[in-house]
Amino acid sequence: MPHRKILLSAAALAAAIPATALPEDPGELALDRIVVEGFRLDQTLPEVGSSVTVITAEDIEALGFGFAVDVLAAAPGVTINSNGSFGGVASMRIRGAGSEQTLVLVDGVPVNDPTAPGGGFNLARLDAANIERIEVLKGPQSTFWGTDAIGGVVSITTKRQEEPFEASAFGEYGSFTTFRGGSSVGYANSRGDFRLGLTGTETDGISKADRRNRNPEEDPYSSRAIYSRGGWHLGADTRLDASLQWSTADTAFDSYSADAQGNVADGDEDDETRELTGNVRLSWPLFGGQLENVASVGHAEIERRSLAGGLTTFAADGKRRIYRYQGTLAVNARNALAFGLEREETMANGDEASSDGYFALYELKPVEPLVLTAGWRVDEHGRFGSQSAGRLAAAWSATDSVTLRASWGQGFKAPTIFQTTYFCCGAIAPNSGLRAETSESFDAGVEWRAVDDRARLAVTYFDQRTRDQIDFSFALGGYKNIAEVDSRGVEIAGSYRLNDWLALTVDYAYIDARRGTGEPLARLPKHSGDLAARFDPDGPFSGTVLLRHNGTERAGSDVSLAGWTRLDLVGAYGLTDNVELFGRIENLLDHDYQQVLGYGTPGLSGSLGLRLRY
Repeated sequence: MPHRKILLSAAALAAAIPATALPEDPGELALDRIVVEGFRLDQTLPEVGSSVTVITAEDIEALGFGFAVDVLAAAPGVTINSNGSFGGVASMRIRGAGSEQTLVLVDGVPVNDPTAPGGGFNLARLDAANIERIEVLKGPQSTFWGTDAIGGVVSITTKRQEEPFEASAFGEYGSFTTFRGGSSVGYANSRGDFRLGLTGTETDGISKADRRNRNPEEDPYSSRAIYSRGGWHLGADTRLDASLQWSTADTAFDSYSADAQGNVADGDEDDETRELTGNVRLSWPLFGGQLENVASVGHAEIERRSLAGGLTTFAADGKRRIYRYQGTLAVNARNALAFGLEREETMANGDEASSDGYFALYELKPVEPLVLTAGWRVDEHGRFGSQSAGRLAAAWSATDSVTLRASWGQGFKAPTIFQTTYFCCGAIAPNSGLRAETSESFDAGVEWRAVDDRARLAVTYFDQRTRDQIDFSFALGGYKNIAEVDSRGVEIAGSYRLNDWLALTVDYAYIDARRGTGEPLARLPKHSGDLAARFDPDGPFSGTVLLRHNGTERAGSDVSLAGWTRLDLVGAYGLTDNVELFGRIENLLDHDYQQVLGYGTPGLSGSLGLRLRY
């Protein structure tokens, strides 16, 4: 089997590609050819002044994770809390900002749940098989993406067909009677390309309520997904792209008990979810390619239903539709301008909201190694009036080995439909005085790279403040702007390639996030990090050893969760050029730990599978 150039883990450099490749030529991995799309100006990594992590399909395969939530946990500054494995609600924090403050995009379409109280996105159901890359943009990004991007953006791009013909299939069986499989087929020529695939997971699972609290029953989970993406060249460099994803997931879960210890009891509840996401995008140049135009329409919808004893206890449906236009003008070699407008319409359980946004970005390269970026955005919300956000960033390649970066930005998040319509506990109406949450952040970092690319080290400091955070008030009987959060810390990431077949990566994050009262933010460790070793000799075998640590974190006013360390092994063996055997062992040391108080996690477990490519 030919030597495969597979990236290590997503133990990311804070402002660079997240992993170290094992190229045959030390100069093969060129960071200046990796374009970051989430910043609207398609800047290459050395030109980006903000902190971003890029995770590729090769990273995902090397790590062996089946769902995006596990992949994202490898990015510095990102922490995951899941109330039970296999379909449990998985929330993500970026530098302390919660899932409801993080915008998730799939092919540019916002997929945050409009029916959820805080408008967050549950990452637990998103299969990783169809993901081409993930960009994690840290800090407020509202200048680029508007509401919800108060703490960061996770931009997911699905796979696009590039080869004339490809077909693949995989299947694996593992612990807890878990089956997972999928297949895809794609075709491309000079006129266009198309890709179609499907994935599925079926498992008996484990008890979401921690088994150590006398909860022996299993909570099964099943999911199916169909995805497609295509593009057509219409002539004169004009291209039409479209993508569509449909998924369904059914999971059993356990109810939360109100006892002081936070124990969770086994229950007979189920959650059913159906999701649909689509996007149509037209791009065309003008003035000899000096002005690039992109117009798109995106649509996302979700249906959720909860059952207890076979009876429906909760039902919700929501939709988000977004219309966008962006123009990018290359004024000359040193100046570029991006400008655009958007309209977003949100619907949840019969209620509606809309907003219109306008933005402009300017990129200046006054001298060859210095890139300056400035941006401004104004959103007009149908219920809450006007909100604006600005951003400044700079990247300076001081030498061939050293790059300095700094950025300042603002973010905002409009109240959700649920927050503006829900009231209880004696209140006679919802709170009509809710304001948008706002944030302001500064980060600065330095990255060093060896001339031969064998070693890298990046250090980033950040300081972020969130104001007018919306929480529920029992005294008011509704939602209110009552919370403040200050978050600051350091992210460190590095890599070292020992030889042509062995490399190490490490990342560490220190995050001190506190509410306005001074108490630490719950469900957020101060210390977290990964250590990974990637083996890829010139032969049929490759593998990854991943050590993941999560420090002690506060679970409640008087309760803390103990820190934990987990060791995972991933390996692959090429039987032929087209057939590969792969396997994974998780939690090799069989440690007991919790990510959310009262909810269990799998002990020692594993899987074995076969992958076919043509």
